[in-house]
Amino acid sequence: MTDSAPVDDEPTTPTPPPASPAAAVTPPATRAGEPDAPEAPPARLWDRMREDPQYAPEHLALEAVRRLGPEAAEWAARARAERPDVSADDLAEQAVRKFVNRARLSGAVSGAAGLPGAVIDVGVLAWTQARLVLHIAAAYGVDPVHPDRATDLLVLQKVHKVAESARLALGVAAGRERAGALFGHGAQNPLGKVMLRLGVRLAQMAGVRAAKRMFAKVVPGAAIVLGTWANSSATKDLAERARALYRTGQGGVPQPRRS
Repeated sequence: MTDSAPVDDEPTTPTPPPASPAAAVTPPATRAGEPDAPEAPPARLWDRMREDPQYAPEHLALEAVRRLGPEAAEWAARARAERPDVSADDLAEQAVRKFVNRARLSGAVSGAAGLPGAVIDVGVLAWTQARLVLHIAAAYGVDPVHPDRATDLLVLQKVHKVAESARLALGVAAGRERAGALFGHGAQNPLGKVMLRLGVRLAQMAGVRAAKRMFAKVVPGAAIVLGTWANSSATKDLAERARALYRTGQGGVPQPRRS
């Protein structure tokens, strides 16, 4: 069974804004039958990132490999079974076109105004970009479910400069995730402060241009309507970095040379 193709020029009805900022940071799931619509991160991940905004990119990378890695592997296996002669470059190009198009739409997912809506939209863009990278890895025969892909994501998305620091941060985030599951979380900072910090970290992950466009709209005391701001240029640049990394079929962000 295959997904039905989207109808050209079909209008998209935005989701009404939630009643409260707290509700706004968990966006609705993508509607069925819209294969080209961007998908929001799962609610559990949003909860984790709100509770630990400092390590939001690391939590997103870990969850992306767990949740999106198998999807990417299945996609590549199915594509090769259908077209045994397809090249890795062709598969990668399919993934790039698909997810760049989704990135263009990612600023319209939440339908929410204010800082919560901005945080949702930039989180959706970072999630779409992670899905793109994992599909490119699978296209070139690199295992998209291997834990090293989380390291790759953080370096390719320029959250960390080198793999060593990315792995260290991932280890810290995983430890905090386990501790939170066992013992719960302590007192939270005010919601507005948490969301602002979360937005900064996710915007950093989604790209510098995306961050500038997002926070240029932040006017103290005024509502923020983000709209369809998703930066396809940043996503294309990320795709080129991922293709250059995985084209060899070996994968893994290179370590810095030691003197």
